[in-house]
Amino acid sequence: MAWYPRATKYELQPESDSQPAIRPTQFIVHSIIAPWTAKRVYEYWRDSTNLESHFGLGYAGDLGQFIGTETRADANAGANRRADGTGAVSIETASNTKGTDPWTDEQVEELIKLGVWLHQKHGLPLRVCRTHDDPGFGYHSMFPQWSTSGTACPGAARIKQFKTVVFPGIVARANGTTIDEEDPMAGITKQDIYDAVWRTDAIGAPADAADAKTNKTWQAQSILKDIQARVRANTAAEAAQTAALTALAKLVGSGVDTDAVIAAVREEIRDAVVKVSVDITGQEA
Repeated sequence: MAWYPRATKYELQPESDSQPAIRPTQFIVHSIIAPWTAKRVYEYWRDSTNLESHFGLGYAGDLGQFIGTETRADANAGANRRADGTGAVSIETASNTKGTDPWTDEQVEELIKLGVWLHQKHGLPLRVCRTHDDPGFGYHSMFPQWSTSGTACPGAARIKQFKTVVFPGIVARANGTTIDEEDPMAGITKQDIYDAVWRTDAIGAPADAADAKTNKTWQAQSILKDIQARVRANTAAEAAQTAALTALAKLVGSGVDTDAVIAAVREEIRDAVVKVSVDITGQEA
């Protein structure tokens, strides 16, 4: 059996000696849905269940190993040990009780270092698993064969980290290169930027908004829409006033009666407002 030199050894017995051997071909990462240290994960496996993972990782980067990587551990369902003797190395990582938080920087660093060691020690290929039995690196919810009843583990935030930081970090480190793990834009998409700028609900609502007292902050895109509506209204009002003044000027001294003047002004206003609507929206309102 193989023991990782960077991990604290908390050997589970009798599992460590009694469970069958495997040939490790995969590394599968999990969240344990508890803010536990590596030692507490060991105690849970020892005292509370007949399941176990190979490793446990606390928030602070404390890493424990419970079973050698060439012995079966039972955290991955169908990936624990296959008919051909291959199996997956598993790690449970501390998380909040809903499994929604990202890995800490310390956890990310230890996952990368462990991934590199597994590649060097057991020849795990530097690729993400393409199928449930394909050698490589993956996360628990990637394939249904790795979970008996379905799971979202390790959570959306950590899946994103796996794809953008952890696995690329393993590949880079194993190949003797580095990646800029401090880059704040790493893994950020155009949609992420759009959502952060335009959909962040943090701008004070207009004081004259109908629901200003209950809806005190607006998204930037809502503010922009409000401005557009006000500009259209002001443009239409300006056009109407200009049309009215023009019509009145033409009728000064013409001797027409009041009704005719009103009718003429209304006609000019209607035509002006329609033209403004067409110019702004591209279609007649």
